[in-house]
Amino acid sequence: MDDVLPDVLVPGLAAVFCGNAAGKVSARRGAYYAGPGNYFWPVLYEVGLTPVLLAPEEFRRLPEFGLGLTDACKDRFGSDAEVGMAGHDPARLERAVATVAPAHLAFVGKRAAQVSLGRQVEYGPQAQPFAGAETWVLPSPSGLARRFWNVEPWQRLAAAIGRGY
Repeated sequence: MDDVLPDVLVPGLAAVFCGNAAGKVSARRGAYYAGPGNYFWPVLYEVGLTPVLLAPEEFRRLPEFGLGLTDACKDRFGSDAEVGMAGHDPARLERAVATVAPAHLAFVGKRAAQVSLGRQVEYGPQAQPFAGAETWVLPSPSGLARRFWNVEPWQRLAAAIGRGY
């Protein structure tokens, strides 16, 4: 099966963001984090990881700012409950991350991190790297996860990257 959204991965990135799977709106629009109420693009700008507020359809521009994108599950889309565990391939993610060697891998939400790391996680930096990258778990910016929203781990990641536009 084809990937729902293409990876945005090039060598030497400061950070790669890894979600669980594309949402329904993102799959329909062909753009990462495109759902109504998703805060991904505004938070990148707010914490200084991008110098401009990008629209979801501009996702291919992220390498200009040293950032990349992927998902833990590439061939399914929907909510975490709808996607379930099918299609997750931690070995594929590890190969992809190792190939481009970003300084940081930031899981966008706990589900992607738990499936990929094989353990329970808390928000913030993780003790062990993943495929050589310093690993983070960030609160999901999805409108569906708003009750768990906290910008602080995103701010800490931006500080660790040393960015500020």
